[in-house]
Amino acid sequence: MHQLTDIAIIATVALVLGMIMTRIKQPAIVGYLLTGMVLGRSVFGFVEDRANVEILAELGVLLLLYLIGMELNLKSFMRIWKTAIGGVFLQVAVAYGIMGLLSWYLEWPWQLTLLLAFSLSISSTAVAVKILEDIGELHQRTGNIAIGLLIAQDLAVVPMLLIVGSLSGTELNIPVLILTIALAIGFLIALILFLSQRERVHLPFLKAISGNADLLPLFGIVFCLGMAAVSGIVGTSPAFGAFLAGLIIGNSQERERIVEATQPIQAILLMIFFLSIGLLIDLTYIIQNIVLVLVMLSAVILVKTLVNIMILRITGVDWRSAFIAGTALGQIGEFSFLLMAAGGDSDFVSPDIAQLMITVIALSLMISPLWLLTARRAQKLAAGQAHDFRAVWDDIYGKEAVFLMRASKTTFEYLKFKTSRQKDQHKHQNEPDNASTEGPISENTEALIQNEDAVSYQAVIEENRDNTEDGSQENLTKK
Repeated sequence: MHQLTDIAIIATVALVLGMIMTRIKQPAIVGYLLTGMVLGRSVFGFVEDRANVEILAELGVLLLLYLIGMELNLKSFMRIWKTAIGGVFLQVAVAYGIMGLLSWYLEWPWQLTLLLAFSLSISSTAVAVKILEDIGELHQRTGNIAIGLLIAQDLAVVPMLLIVGSLSGTELNIPVLILTIALAIGFLIALILFLSQRERVHLPFLKAISGNADLLPLFGIVFCLGMAAVSGIVGTSPAFGAFLAGLIIGNSQERERIVEATQPIQAILLMIFFLSIGLLIDLTYIIQNIVLVLVMLSAVILVKTLVNIMILRITGVDWRSAFIAGTALGQIGEFSFLLMAAGGDSDFVSPDIAQLMITVIALSLMISPLWLLTARRAQKLAAGQAHDFRAVWDDIYGKEAVFLMRASKTTFEYLKFKTSRQKDQHKHQNEPDNASTEGPISENTEALIQNEDAVSYQAVIEENRDNTEDGSQENLTKK
């Protein structure tokens, strides 16, 4: 098959799945991940070699950071920077503490512990913003808190990439690493302070091409790649340079025109980046390790959501806002792919751990509809009605919790009853007096027991229902 035909098929599948995701109010990146998974070697095998899209995927990484830099609202961030930076610091510290205990038990190297802590502490900006936008909380207090944390996480990705990139080398020079990171963070802080205290910076060299529709998008891409090249030459990371380029353009007077001109190119390259990540997802691995994957996915999301809620409460956020924002930030972010890719070629990351992490990160993004449902329910809480975590939990998952408790209690009662009946039956069968008539009596008794089991199970259900109704009536009377 011709390569142009391959590209057309890949683009068509990505478009269709992206449209389906946006139709159900989910980020298009989930559709791109599904495209890579479906077209990869684990399903149809249409794209066998990921190296064919590797270069374009790396360009997509640079443009992703470039886009994030352009979209950052530094003035809004400066209003809540203490809460945001403190929250991200606690997120990384808690993640490192949890992974440290796990690494101590499994005897993992400390470099892997740090990489996993960085990867798990990052949330998805695209998914979180989509959730907050759909429930109408994006421009409210809850949205401001969540966006502040996301901005702080995006800023923290830059030193994280520098650290992970240094750990991946053959020799680790601690003094040089500390000096490089300190200079990079110092320059980033100085640039943020400079840009946040001005209205809009003016780029004088843009006057010559400001009215040219052909040169403007080319300038936007060249500026990003040029800053990335300079950053790589001076010993930091190309991603760091791309992010700085986005910050400068995003706070310039020409921001709107450059964003509009480069948006189509960015959209295509970002699609290729997430498609290349989807190619790494192996369905065979998931099926063979389904228990491990589900346990890891559930543990990461639940623990991360609870940690986010508690951190927001520590920083002074009310329960309602903390629950909604913590839920919106409960998945693992797209930047975690970059961190795993940066450390994937090192000796301390085994192929099994890399595959597990890629799978968990991708699945956490794909199940974003569940988090959207949770956030929508949390958003319906009336202000002032939920003063503690128990009240918030009852309002969000009260119905499901009651149903599970009833089902568990009923099943336990039934199993207990049936076990007791089986013991009695076994006891009667072993009695000497009934030995001669064991055959027919056993057959009739078994039929009678089956009938009694059904009646007893129904009686247990009715008893639980009556108790629940009595309890509800009593609660209403108390109220």
